[in-house]
Amino acid sequence: MVCGVTDELLLPAAASPSVAGSAETAASSPTRSVRFGLVGTGYWARVAHARALASAPGIEFAAVWGRNTEAAATLAADCGIKAHADFDAFLAEVDAVAFSVPPDVQSELAVRAARAGKHLLLEKPIALTEVAAEALAVAVEAAGVASVVFFTCRFQPDIGAWLEDLASAGGWQGASALWLGSAHSQASPFNTPWRREKGGLWDLGPHTVSLLWEILGPVDFVTADAGRGDLTHLVLHHRGGATSTVTVTLGAPELADGFDLRVWGERGRSAMPPLADDPVAALRVALTELAGNARSGTLSHPCDADFGLAVTRVLAQAQLQIDGLRSD
Repeated sequence: MVCGVTDELLLPAAASPSVAGSAETAASSPTRSVRFGLVGTGYWARVAHARALASAPGIEFAAVWGRNTEAAATLAADCGIKAHADFDAFLAEVDAVAFSVPPDVQSELAVRAARAGKHLLLEKPIALTEVAAEALAVAVEAAGVASVVFFTCRFQPDIGAWLEDLASAGGWQGASALWLGSAHSQASPFNTPWRREKGGLWDLGPHTVSLLWEILGPVDFVTADAGRGDLTHLVLHHRGGATSTVTVTLGAPELADGFDLRVWGERGRSAMPPLADDPVAALRVALTELAGNARSGTLSHPCDADFGLAVTRVLAQAQLQIDGLRSD
C-alpha cells in the first residue's frame, strides 16, 4: 500500500480531530492535529509525501488533489482519504497543503493556497523564475501562514546533527559539493519534463546551495560555468569572504551517481553524512516542524518561503550566466 510504512519508520500518530477546522483553528490549539492535504499524485507524491503524511505525529492526512483525477482517486483509496476534483473544495477541507508537483505548477497553486489561509509544505525549487518565487513569498507573508521548503538534506536527522556540529566548531573557510545524478536515464522515475528542461542546476542545485548557505553564510553572488549537457559548475561567494564550489548534473552514468559534500577550515576537513535511501524520515521532520509552527502561530523557519526565494535568486543568477555562455 502507498501509505504503508515499515515499523522502523512509523512514529505514533496523534488522535484525529472529530471535525475539520481552519488554519487559524490549528494555530490556536497546541494539541490539535493539523489537517493536511496533498497536491500531486506522481512518483514522489506516492513514495515520499503520502507515506510521510500518513505517519507523521500530530498530522491528519485528510485529502488529495491532482491534475490527474483518476490517479488522485486511486491514491485516495489507497490511503483512506478523500480525493477532490475541485482545488478550492480541496483547500476548504484542510489546514495545510503539501505540494508534490512540478515547480511552475507549485508556484501558482501555492499562491492560491496561501491566500486561502493554508500553511505550506513546498518542494524545491519553489518556482522556476525569480518573479514567480517572489510572488509566492509575498503571498505567504501577506496571508500570515507558515511555510517550510523541503530541502531534503536539511531535515535528515544525521545531517542536521552534522550541521549543528559544524556551527559549534566554527572556523570553516570553504566547501565543495559534487552531485552526479542520473535522472535523465530512461529508467529513472525522476526523468520528468521539467527536469529534462531545467537540468541539475534547478533540481540538485537548490539542495547544495541550501546546505552551503547554512554552513558558510548567505550567498551574495554566484559565478557559473557550463559543461556538456546540463553539467553546471558554480562558485558561490558567501558574505564574509568564504567561497564554495558546486558541480551538478542529472546526466551522469548510473554507476557515477552520488552526492559528496565536504567542508574545510581551521579544524581540517569534514564530510557530510550520506543521503538516506528513504526520504520519509526527513520529510516527516519537515512536516512536523511545519505543523508545530502552524499550531503556535510561528511564521518564520530557517527553510521557509523567504529562504526558498533567496535560493531561487542564486539559481536564476547562475542561469542567466549559463544562457549567455551557451548563446555565444
